[in-house]
Amino acid sequence: MTTAPDTALSVRQVLTLERVLAGEPEVVAGAGHLDRPVRWVHVAEAADVGVMLSGGEMVLTTGVLLAGDPDAQTEYIRSLHRAEAAAVVLGLGRAFPAAPDVMRRAAERCGLPMVVLHRPFPFAELTEEVQSRLVSSKFAAVSLSESVRTALTGLITSGAPMQRILDEIAGHAACPVVVTNLAHRVLATAGERSAVDDVLRDWERIARQAGGSEGDGWIRAELGGRGERWGRIVLCGHRGDAVTGRLLADRAAEALVLHRMLAGTAHTWEEESAQSLLTDLVTGVVPARQLLPRARAAGLPVNRRAFVPLAVRDGDPARLDRVLRLLGLSGLVAELAEGTTAVLLSLARDQDAEALAAHFAARLRHETGGPATVAAAAARHDWDDVPGGLREALHVAEAAADTPVGQEDHPVVVRLRDVHLRGLVRLLRDDPHVQSFAERELDGLLCGAESDPELLPVLRTYLATGRNKSRTALLHHVSRPALYRRLEAIEARLAVDLDDFEQAASVHIALLAHDAQQR
Repeated sequence: MTTAPDTALSVRQVLTLERVLAGEPEVVAGAGHLDRPVRWVHVAEAADVGVMLSGGEMVLTTGVLLAGDPDAQTEYIRSLHRAEAAAVVLGLGRAFPAAPDVMRRAAERCGLPMVVLHRPFPFAELTEEVQSRLVSSKFAAVSLSESVRTALTGLITSGAPMQRILDEIAGHAACPVVVTNLAHRVLATAGERSAVDDVLRDWERIARQAGGSEGDGWIRAELGGRGERWGRIVLCGHRGDAVTGRLLADRAAEALVLHRMLAGTAHTWEEESAQSLLTDLVTGVVPARQLLPRARAAGLPVNRRAFVPLAVRDGDPARLDRVLRLLGLSGLVAELAEGTTAVLLSLARDQDAEALAAHFAARLRHETGGPATVAAAAARHDWDDVPGGLREALHVAEAAADTPVGQEDHPVVVRLRDVHLRGLVRLLRDDPHVQSFAERELDGLLCGAESDPELLPVLRTYLATGRNKSRTALLHHVSRPALYRRLEAIEARLAVDLDDFEQAASVHIALLAHDAQQR
């Protein structure tokens, strides 16, 4: 377990304290280094003061032991520089009426901030003020560190998803939080929606600078373990002090690494990111236009593109993603429902969408070594139309999956025109009127102590084959006379004549609705 980072005031912050301002401070050297952290305040007059320091101290002196000795003055400054002191403050009046040129030039060469106080100033007051603030700040940092760690650990142990952890971090940081992989593609975000969108809209430029120095509240922490890095978390525009921001970023990184270790490898963060984005598109919880920056930041080409929504039954997301890479296609892949995986292809507008969808389906069949149901909607050229396209592809995949065994005569890529009546019934399956109709029409087979479980499958096959008795008998491995007896039993229980087209059609529609409801 790591400890909270040391807290500090900068030299610039110390110089703005009310007690210090009373001494009329003036920076005479090293003005470009005023953001150095001050870890402590130390009063020292000896020329070899550096041996008493450990780095980060603001040293206060009257120069009484340095007056009249330029060499001692130079060595005093060099000693502070070697000890990595934060700054030196010289009280004028007792030994020096003005800043000595020798010390000022030496401090400038060393890049050491040198400040003179033009009015008499009790060093004890400055020491007390800075020390109390440092102690208070350190206590607050430790308290915040433990508070954040406790909150994040509680979420992890309760099985909370990564998004909930990021929301907690963003709440503490009060700024957008972004998680990326090593290629700088955005995997997850948290924070105020409008602020996050502003970050994502400019993410391409930000990503190019992702490995650069931190500044303006952009604080990064690496994600990884056991000698391997897999991403980073970025606090985007943190407005608090840098120490607090670094603390939050480090605690967030610890939590995400722990979450990944405990969650195992069932789903990668890339898969979870694609699943979240595609789920939001399909459900319409977030308007499609607001999801465009997320899609772009996730690596999906979106400018002047055609989007082809696909849905694959019983498709392994990892295998589908591999097929995309083999074909050199850009897209997002995610399992959206049990047994159904959505694929959103992004194509150049001059590419043949139908041909590429068929090529994808054929390659998938080759990879799996067996049939694969690939449903597709027509290409969408407007991003706002993508959600409807995804819903259509998912609907077609489900309708195609209802086809009885032995009747799968779909093309390589199934479209809305290929699922006919079965597709319409599936769309209406939750309508109470349709449910009542199905129950009423099939009551004789579904209810009653004398119901025969073999009759419903026979009816399903008989109607699906266009009332072909020979084909039905063959598929159920029964003789023609045995099939006739079962059909007669079905007609008696339903009180219908299956040779009558309208009655048979009514029973067929009811059976399609029943099967859709059961699935």
